[in-house]
Amino acid sequence: MSKTLPAKDVVIVGGGWTGSIIGKELAANGQSVVVLERGQPRWPSPDFQAPTVHDELKYTRRHELHQNTAVETFTFRNTPTEQALPMRRWQFAFPATHVGGAGNHWSGAYYRFDETEFKFRSHYTEKYGAKILSDDITPQDWPLTYDELEPYYDRFDYLIGASGYAGNLNKKLQPNGNPFDPWRSRQYPNPPLKVPYASALFGEAAAKMGYHPYVQPSALVSRPYKNSEGLNMNACVYCGFCSNYGCEHFAKASPQVCVLPAAMKLSNFELRANAHVLRVELTPDKKKARGVTYVDASGEECFQPAEMVFLCAFGIHNVRLLLLSGIGKPYDPATREGAVGRAYTHQTTSSVNLFFDEKVNINPFMGAGAAAVTMDDFNSDNFDHGPLGFVGGGYIQIQVVGGAPIGYRPVPKGTAGWGGEWKQAAKRYYNHSMPITITGAAMSTPTGYLSLDPTYKDAWGLPLLRITYDFPDNDIKMSAFLTDKAFEIGKAIRGVTLAEANPRVRPYGATTYQSTHLTGGAPIGSDPATSVVNRYGQCWDVPNVFVTGAALFPQNSGYNPTGTVGAMAYWTVDAVKNQYLPQPGPLVKT
Repeated sequence: MSKTLPAKDVVIVGGGWTGSIIGKELAANGQSVVVLERGQPRWPSPDFQAPTVHDELKYTRRHELHQNTAVETFTFRNTPTEQALPMRRWQFAFPATHVGGAGNHWSGAYYRFDETEFKFRSHYTEKYGAKILSDDITPQDWPLTYDELEPYYDRFDYLIGASGYAGNLNKKLQPNGNPFDPWRSRQYPNPPLKVPYASALFGEAAAKMGYHPYVQPSALVSRPYKNSEGLNMNACVYCGFCSNYGCEHFAKASPQVCVLPAAMKLSNFELRANAHVLRVELTPDKKKARGVTYVDASGEECFQPAEMVFLCAFGIHNVRLLLLSGIGKPYDPATREGAVGRAYTHQTTSSVNLFFDEKVNINPFMGAGAAAVTMDDFNSDNFDHGPLGFVGGGYIQIQVVGGAPIGYRPVPKGTAGWGGEWKQAAKRYYNHSMPITITGAAMSTPTGYLSLDPTYKDAWGLPLLRITYDFPDNDIKMSAFLTDKAFEIGKAIRGVTLAEANPRVRPYGATTYQSTHLTGGAPIGSDPATSVVNRYGQCWDVPNVFVTGAALFPQNSGYNPTGTVGAMAYWTVDAVKNQYLPQPGPLVKT
């Protein structure tokens, strides 16, 4: 029997970016808000201060800021006919836990989606004909446009203190900027980060080949900055401890740095840690949410009543909560009916390993999570897809994130995996190697979906989330094309003596890191038959439940998701304040 707590206007599941933004906005609007975070409190001070935060073993190898697989994990298989097995250690992605979520350990690479991403299906079919989309992919248009979302991208830019240089300001291309930029209404709040040496070499070679390299936009501030909430951030010092680490300098944007301190000053805002939500509780007719049931730190079940429920956990955890709560119709790959779990994707990443002459010192330990030179010449629809047989694209870059001593041991293919030969090669190439990385789009497929596992359960006896996914032919072709282009650039970089291409190959596996950009499962759309939420993130079936995050993406872009996730959080909460609260109910009629 659950203990019933005093009712709130709003209960939010997850204390990451979207939960923090929506919670603060609604509390400032006068609603009583409680944010339930299953992890522990984590703050830049004292939790992420030197020297203890500079611990690769703790944070990268033992996953201090990542979900505990002994408590809850995912199961995985490539096809619906296979038996899924649980992931016992994180390798394919790094789902987060604790206050701040992935906003603590992300790298800070920061992008907006291209305008074409929001009209994906119609854009490609109108330009190239229906046959450009192969039968094994199911991309959809978003039910909103880039132009509608641009003001919300802008709000998120100034919340996090984004560092960059606009290539397209108010639809006018800017000199020395990225000519493929989507338009923006204002310049970035801060100038770009400094450029590492390897990234500069990449930019030099790409420019000589006629491409358009630029400094990657970043959620690490390049100078002292006071954000839109009146909170101070400090300039990045390029210590190399970004990816998988919290930032000791208050330089990397996170919910704890950018929004939670402002939210917690509001008397009607509460952040409740160690609260693991089990399900959303519905009325008997399943038309309305009554609140959520969670387990507290002592193991006691608690029912938190609320008038509105926001699922703001890590994207695909939101999908699991929908399935466990009986909200919406689960997707069936055999009939292609139902939408909950539909359109799961990851990202199609690849690389080209570069090995330099010993005279070229890369100094990989001096970097940051988003210190890079990038090019978008083969991203989105910035190039002719007609003769290529695939849709989508990706960005190509050299990003120097920090050469950590345990994980960063580049050696050429064919080198022995241990012993004297490996030691000599590791010594030879540590300071003389750097990969080109390619971050590519991922298309949704009829057999890429999320469901509840019938065999494996979590620590509370509930079914684990099961991932069924493999790369479609479209993405394999795209990866080969992009990797070939990167290989050509790599061979042209000054000082390179060896380049090794590593295109993505089938099968998709759970043992190789690709990114933590897991998307889909609760796709946004205009048709309830093929989407879980309407254009405002509101569930079609239970209108007082809203879903946020990358679970809403109907397919994955070549760009990193956080900028779009943050913009969508502001878009959703504005619709709630201006439309839903004055007249509760469906915001889009069916």
